Amino acid sequence: MKVLRGTCLCEAVRFEAEDNFEQFHLCHCDQCKKISGGAHVSNLFLAPSRFTWLSGKQQINQYDVPGRNISNAFCKHCGSPVPYLSSSKRWVIVPAGSLDSSPSLAPQDHIFVKEKASWYKNIRGIKQYSGFPE
Repeated sequence: MKVLRGTCLCEAVRFEAEDNFEQFHLCHCDQCKKISGGAHVSNLFLAPSRFTWLSGKQQINQYDVPGRNISNAFCKHCGSPVPYLSSSKRWVIVPAGSLDSSPSLAPQDHIFVKEKASWYKNIRGIKQYSGFPE
């Protein structure tokens, strides 16, 4: 089984995960927009037995959203989203952007689209650049 590594932005938090993710959702709920500061989060779901902390676990803060089964886990130093154990303990939720390489599983769906940011709609035709526009 291929193993993927990941880190936070400052690399204080390091982990590895088997590339055997069972779910990959792009979530547009209001809470996930707040967590990410963007249009959605990109979360992978993995069995805890397939995940290992390598370093920095003590550098993580976690906020459990009241009344919801979601959390926001992030590095205390750089604020980057990092993996966390779901409240059910069934899944480790891995932010896709925290991985150093791409998982074999592609996003399966967009969820909570009723709460999608209005500015995120009709974006197919907008310009794209490989870096900052000139």
